[in-house]
Amino acid sequence: MRTLLSEAELNAGVQKLASEIDSHYGIRPLTVIAIMTGSLVLFADLIRRLSMPQRVGVVQASSYRGGTTSGQLQVDDAMMIEVKGRDVLLVDDIFDTGKTLDRVSGMMLEHGATSVQTAVLLHKLTQHSVEMRPDFVAFEIPDEFVVGYGLDYLDMYRNLPYLAVLSPAEIEATAAESET
Repeated sequence: MRTLLSEAELNAGVQKLASEIDSHYGIRPLTVIAIMTGSLVLFADLIRRLSMPQRVGVVQASSYRGGTTSGQLQVDDAMMIEVKGRDVLLVDDIFDTGKTLDRVSGMMLEHGATSVQTAVLLHKLTQHSVEMRPDFVAFEIPDEFVVGYGLDYLDMYRNLPYLAVLSPAEIEATAAESET
């Protein structure tokens, strides 16, 4: 696998993201919601670097079901905390098609959030399916399938402390291994 972003580069990017969010919100209280599961690592690192008072929660959303291309988006907000009358920051791992952030942002507004902003680790430079764009972005990356730092392929590689691109042979080997 080819390293796209090192651990040090990721740390610097998350710090930059936190600084931009701090500058935007100042000391206003913020409700920070992770879009699980891919944003778990980013979320943990990011909220510890933010200086404003925070409430935290999660929403489960997935569109990658055993492959490398986006499929039907499913969202489960059963564990979501109350957002009515609050400023909400959604944190996701990657902005690819844009469908996840677009849909979950709309859900937050439907639940009565005062405002909704979005932060992503990665903005993939590809054709997006929606008009919205993330408000805060740590890195722009090429249109490649990446793993590590919370991102997975078939539930593998989330634990890598760096971001990597899998070769077609590695994708095939991982798929074969997951079938056993």
